[in-house]
Amino acid sequence: MSLNSDGDLADVQTGAPNLLYRSVAWLNTAFLVISAIFVVLMMVHVTADVLLRMVLDVGITGTLEVVSYYYMVCAIFLAAGYVELHNEHIRVDLFVQQMPRSAQVILYVLACGAGFAFFGFLAWQSMIDAIRATQSQETIMSNFLFYIWPSRWALPVGFVGCLLAILCNLLKSLSRWRAL
Repeated sequence: MSLNSDGDLADVQTGAPNLLYRSVAWLNTAFLVISAIFVVLMMVHVTADVLLRMVLDVGITGTLEVVSYYYMVCAIFLAAGYVELHNEHIRVDLFVQQMPRSAQVILYVLACGAGFAFFGFLAWQSMIDAIRATQSQETIMSNFLFYIWPSRWALPVGFVGCLLAILCNLLKSLSRWRAL
C-alpha cells in the first residue's frame, strides 16, 4: 500500500484508492442521502399538517409520532458516519495542537480506539434492541396502531457506518502519520 495524490491509501499495482475507504465513503454517502430524504419528508409533512390546520382546521393524524419516531431518528443517526468520515464532529484540540506530531498521532489513535469501543457498544446494544423490537412488533400508545420497530434499525445501521468511518480515519491517520 502507498499514498495516492490525495494522501489516501492506494493499491501499488493499480494506483486505485483503497477499496475499503471508497466502500465506506459510498455507504456513508448513501446513508446521508437517505437522511436528507427523511429531512425533506419531515419538512413536507409538518408543513402540510400546519397548512391543513390553518386552512381546513384538520391535521394529519400521527404527525407527531411519525416525526418523532421515524423522521428525526433516521435524520440524526444515519448521517453520523458521514460526519465522522469527513472529520466534522465537534472537537476541542487546543492543547493537542501544541504537542509534537507523534504525540498528536498517539492521542488520535487512542481517541479512535475509544470511539470504536463506544460506537461498537452502541451498535451492539441497539442491534439487540432492534431485534427484540422487531420480534415483538413494538408499538407505542397512540390513538391508532403505530409500529415503531422499523425505526429501531436506524440506530445500529448508523452506528455501524460510524464504526467503519472511524476505522477508515484511523487507517488514514496511520498511513499519513498525522492526526486528522
